[in-house]
Amino acid sequence: MKGAQILIELLKKEGVEVIFGYPGGAVIDIYDVIFETPEIQHVLVRHEQGAAHAADGYARSTGKVGVCMATSGPGATNLVTGLATAYMDSIPIVAITGQVGTPLIGKDSFQEADITGITMPITKHNFLVTRVEDLATIVREAFYIASTGRPGPVVIDIPKDVQQKTAELVFPEKVKIPGYQPTYRGHVKQIALAASAITAAQRPLLYVGGGVISSGASPYLLELAEKADIPVVHTMMGKGAFPESHRLSLGMLGMHGTYWANKAVMHCDLLIAVGARFDDRVTGRIDSFAPHARVIHIDIDPAEIGKNVKADIPIVGDAKMVLAELVKRIEPKTNPEWWQEIEGFRSAYRPPYKEKSGKLLPHEVIKKIYEKTHGEDTILVTDVGQHQMWAAQVYRCEKPRTWISSGGLGTMGYGLPASIGVQIGNPGKRVVLVSGDGSIFMKIQELVTAVNYCLPIKIFIMNNSYLGMVRQWQGCLYKGRYSCTRLQNPDLVTLARAFGAEGFAVEKEEDLEPVIEQALRVEGKPVL
Repeated sequence: MKGAQILIELLKKEGVEVIFGYPGGAVIDIYDVIFETPEIQHVLVRHEQGAAHAADGYARSTGKVGVCMATSGPGATNLVTGLATAYMDSIPIVAITGQVGTPLIGKDSFQEADITGITMPITKHNFLVTRVEDLATIVREAFYIASTGRPGPVVIDIPKDVQQKTAELVFPEKVKIPGYQPTYRGHVKQIALAASAITAAQRPLLYVGGGVISSGASPYLLELAEKADIPVVHTMMGKGAFPESHRLSLGMLGMHGTYWANKAVMHCDLLIAVGARFDDRVTGRIDSFAPHARVIHIDIDPAEIGKNVKADIPIVGDAKMVLAELVKRIEPKTNPEWWQEIEGFRSAYRPPYKEKSGKLLPHEVIKKIYEKTHGEDTILVTDVGQHQMWAAQVYRCEKPRTWISSGGLGTMGYGLPASIGVQIGNPGKRVVLVSGDGSIFMKIQELVTAVNYCLPIKIFIMNNSYLGMVRQWQGCLYKGRYSCTRLQNPDLVTLARAFGAEGFAVEKEEDLEPVIEQALRVEGKPVL
């Protein structure tokens, strides 16, 4: 078989059902094979960054490896922001890029870029295939690396002549990579120490992140929290890992979290971190974070343990396996005095009272969107900015993989292409995107993709004519010097309709509910 045929056969064996991509000269041979491969759906995006974000959204919402493809040079470099986004949030993606022929590499050839060199710091691993005989092994290893241990993006760079040369297809059933052996089972003695610490703690607190979702650990997290009566706080990436309506949930912690979640962190005597990495938006100043607590840190990536906050009981392992063992070792207990203290934190918080004004207040808008759209079959996607934090605070998620948002990198423009990937991967579910008038224009061209594939995504844009998050900091810290944050936007309703979508405007509070209901009735195309 030709290299291009071997690649597609390998993708089929890996269970790939969809590729998000954009063709070009260095991948024509692969696209020629896709032409006669009905088993794999190709989604033609309008920008390669959109392909990476769509593959990311697909992966986050389905738990499968997302696949994207681009040509050499500018096509490949356009994937970079999407790969960095996936890398920061530990999302499994395999990105396939075309490359100039092997004799032309390193000679500044037309549309040549050293994509393996460029992406080395922002991928879990990458490959440059120089021999067609190695292609099958490399593709198998790429999917294995992307989806095992701490997940992450992997790049396979395939020169044009490798796609055209022939070799025998031999599918490697087993993968064995020297030096790559993720630890799944936590150390028995460390788990026993953690169980003893939980039993002895008077003010325990569970701090959970995205690792709980990627490992499928949510049922064991729920069992542990209920058995030991432990309050739970989550990161933004951890939304949905624990039901937010549950009596033990304190909501999100950190810079944009709830008052009582942060107070609980400051007063707990045992902090149990599961699949979280103690990032700066959670901890603030490290020296004043959880000052009275011993720390249990459970993570599959040993590099994360002790990186930011010292762990008293480190446990390297898969969150699902470690929590399953931990649940067996602890006895049922209650913490009435701790809960009394937490209720004190809740009652001490007094949100600023605002009289009914008829204005469209952000939290009230998100609340109404939540009331009208939430449910078992709803997946919420956000872009990045103020609207993202409002949604994180107000829109409650009860199940894993129902909150899709760029966390670590904070990528504006992520939302629209990600929601395309989510809808393609979950055709029977309602996909809701909350975006801002800054973020939406970063990748507005993907609205064409959503129209072309008849995707009924519900897009809500919080339009305040500013780069709101930056403006907020300018108001807080820069004496109201609003430098370069005022936006001059076209009419978004007219724009949406020009793209082939449906568009509505809400300018008064009383219009909000009927317009949302009208938008939800639109079928067969996106509505903005």
